[in-house]
Amino acid sequence: MAKKAENKEQTPISIALDKIDLSILKLLQENARATVKEIATKVHLSTTPVHDRIKRMEQSGVIKQYATLVDHTKVKKGLMVICYVSLKEHSKNAGIKFIKSINALNEVVECYNISGEFDFMLKVVEENMDSYYDFHVNRLSQIENMGNIQSVFVMGVIKQTHQLVW
Repeated sequence: MAKKAENKEQTPISIALDKIDLSILKLLQENARATVKEIATKVHLSTTPVHDRIKRMEQSGVIKQYATLVDHTKVKKGLMVICYVSLKEHSKNAGIKFIKSINALNEVVECYNISGEFDFMLKVVEENMDSYYDFHVNRLSQIENMGNIQSVFVMGVIKQTHQLVW
């Protein structure tokens, strides 16, 4: 279950990150459950400044949330599909309605607004081909203003990471 970093009612601000901040981020990316004490030991600081740095990065929006990464094949979501989608109409309201519809579909785990021949790229997970077919025909293609959908089936995952600091 994802836990959002405490960022209530605070407007994200831009902050400069030094080498220690980047080291802390790298450690948290590797293990978000690492304790402040464990991180402090590895970056050679006491716990208070490490805690303060983590809180500052949470409040500024550098750290968006803490999440558990789940193996999709072990939770009956063995089929991964990349869907390229184009809309019939490209007005602001049409885009807003499409995004709202996509956000309501649990099977869509990622959605990107892209350039080129298609307008959006979706990452969809389903149990199998039959369940994807049902999703595609009865839910995805029924979204208002849906133009063209091209499905590409993932044969294997070569690299999958969320680490942005290395």
